[in-house]
Amino acid sequence: MIYRFTCIVCPLGCAIEVEVENGKVKNVRGCKCSRGKEWVLQEVTSPKRVIMSVVPVEGGALPTVSVKTAEPVPKELIPELMEFLAELKLKAPVEVGETVAEWNGIKIVATRGA
Repeated sequence: MIYRFTCIVCPLGCAIEVEVENGKVKNVRGCKCSRGKEWVLQEVTSPKRVIMSVVPVEGGALPTVSVKTAEPVPKELIPELMEFLAELKLKAPVEVGETVAEWNGIKIVATRGA
């Protein structure tokens, strides 16, 4: 099977093709830099995402605060993380950059104050 990607690592936006056979990467074509090749191999074998959301805040100037994971999360764990975030409730004050929670060893960081 051939997967096609547009690389997001640098401004070149290479059109990359990855050939996968029996669950293993057989060939990668179209990368103009090694960073793109590393990215696409991870995307095919173990995709991860930085997750952003909002959580409620008690006693703040605004009713919610935006948060994000401090590092990428495996895609298959995103629903579990979102359930955790849905239950999270914070108390003001919250500062930008503050670690407001931790989930499976991954820090949840405020991206706005409240």
